[in-house]
Amino acid sequence: MARPSFTERFPFLRPLRVFQRRLFFYLGMRLDGRRYCRAHSAQDLSHLVYASASPLYNRETGFPMLYQENKVHNLRLAARKLDGLLLRPGETFSFYRAVRGADRDEPYRDGLTVVDGRLITAPGGGMCQMSNLLFWLFLHAPLRVVERHGHRVKDFPDPPSDAPRGVDATLYEGWLDLKVLNPTETTYEIRLDFADGALVGRLLADRDDGLTLEVRNGEVAYVRRGGEIYEEADVLRRVLDRRTGGCLREETLYRNVCRVGYDLPAGTPVREEPLEGGKEPCLN
Repeated sequence: MARPSFTERFPFLRPLRVFQRRLFFYLGMRLDGRRYCRAHSAQDLSHLVYASASPLYNRETGFPMLYQENKVHNLRLAARKLDGLLLRPGETFSFYRAVRGADRDEPYRDGLTVVDGRLITAPGGGMCQMSNLLFWLFLHAPLRVVERHGHRVKDFPDPPSDAPRGVDATLYEGWLDLKVLNPTETTYEIRLDFADGALVGRLLADRDDGLTLEVRNGEVAYVRRGGEIYEEADVLRRVLDRRTGGCLREETLYRNVCRVGYDLPAGTPVREEPLEGGKEPCLN
């Protein structure tokens, strides 16, 4: 059993700890030497790199739908800051730097979030749906992932998506961020919209580099260790020459491991494995 964290043992100190972490979180970005993107464009850039959408409402959470409505409210606040954001050559995107102050005029509402390994409700909850979508878009461009954290536990099934297994990016202000660097000579733009019950994202560019990046799963397996079931998924990417259709290279981006906190569909193969040394496997 994992040892309780400091704030679990002394919950009255949690607000102070959160304040401290967030202070150093943003101070660190001011001092790390990176140029963080902040400019916006009112016009769409000329080339569509990739577009995707995810349903706004997930009815499989086990919580009242009120928290899904609140999540949508939170996503709309964040989208106001993110829509039209430019990621120019040499700049770094930080999710929290980009959305900072989104709740200044209209506060976030309570949505679902994970704190100390527990699924709870808190102001600003549900923002991972936005970071998941953005990470999926970013994987279709030659951007360098500086920071990304996968969910350690999936408490309910994923909503329908064109993204493969293991493509997600969890957030926790002061602790976990999503950051990508643009090492190219191309300028990229984030476009977000809400249509037909979905959050719609587009990644645009100011020029066509002639490449198509395809992201897919390699092996996906479900493994039972110590009475818990884990999903293990390899995430692969192919770089194709759009003119010839030839594959220039294929790479394994990462292997995602997360514990499954819900019942898998009947008939899903689950491999039995012993825990090595009696320890829980290392999760992303």
